[in-house]
Amino acid sequence: MTYKASINEPAQKPVLVIGGPTASGKSGLALSLASSLSGVIINDDSMQIYQGLPLLTAHPSEEDFLHIPHRLYASLSPDDTCSAARWRNLAFEEIRKVHSENKLPIIVGGSGFYLKTLLQGISPVPDIPSTVRDKISALQKEMGNPEFHQAFSLRDPVMTARLDPFNTQRIIRAWEVLESTGKSLAEWHKLPPDKPPKHLRFLTVFLLPERKALYASCNTRFEQMLKAGVLDEIKQFKEQFPAETALSKALGYSELSAYLDGNLSLPEAIASAQQSTRHYAKRQVTWFRHQIVADLILDNSLPEPLLDWIKERL
Repeated sequence: MTYKASINEPAQKPVLVIGGPTASGKSGLALSLASSLSGVIINDDSMQIYQGLPLLTAHPSEEDFLHIPHRLYASLSPDDTCSAARWRNLAFEEIRKVHSENKLPIIVGGSGFYLKTLLQGISPVPDIPSTVRDKISALQKEMGNPEFHQAFSLRDPVMTARLDPFNTQRIIRAWEVLESTGKSLAEWHKLPPDKPPKHLRFLTVFLLPERKALYASCNTRFEQMLKAGVLDEIKQFKEQFPAETALSKALGYSELSAYLDGNLSLPEAIASAQQSTRHYAKRQVTWFRHQIVADLILDNSLPEPLLDWIKERL
């Protein structure tokens, strides 16, 4: 498959991007298109990149993994840290590998800010050595939140004011950048963004279902997770990782964890988790509509000529 370049324009290598809120049908669409377009699916989900909770974070099934190549799923330990910049670097490397195999990279996920860094660029923050990242992560585990947030405020009050005291991963990221570079992340953000490679050409398709259908899908998927054994999965995970990790922010984790700890009844935990998921999906829809201009926006129905439409533009 080749991209048809215009006159005097060098040929570019295509990348298909499928974005949208949780439970919108992105993975199913990606599988269908990957099968028809000789594609490789590359994960753009800030939770699915971690090992440990495949049911809760809705990883593709084993059958899906066998049917179509998938990249950047369960790639990191839950106690590791993945920033948008780090994911972007990983994604570009996977895109390079997929193109070298003469296949189509298909980026799929709902982490909108990750996608924005891929499509529009990101402030050129230097790579942070793993030793620095490990040091700051260990400090957070020792101090806990919000003491960790308070300690960071003494080092970087400007960046601290922008951060939620309980958003552990973002605080760790801001602190490790300051520790490694001697410059606040707020200062790095003022610099012109590091643009995507010019040899890549992105085609963006967003799934933004009607709200009622999306909410129903969120509720149904959560019920399916329960039937599949997500409570046992979380119980085992908590035994292995008793301290807070990146996956502590996964949708439904706090509510089902509270049930396992005896602080909520199961019906209360389910209702609360479903509500949180619906609210999150609503925020995602708003974000995708206002932050990135897509080449195509789809609602619940997928038009028959979709595959042809995509082929014409790749």
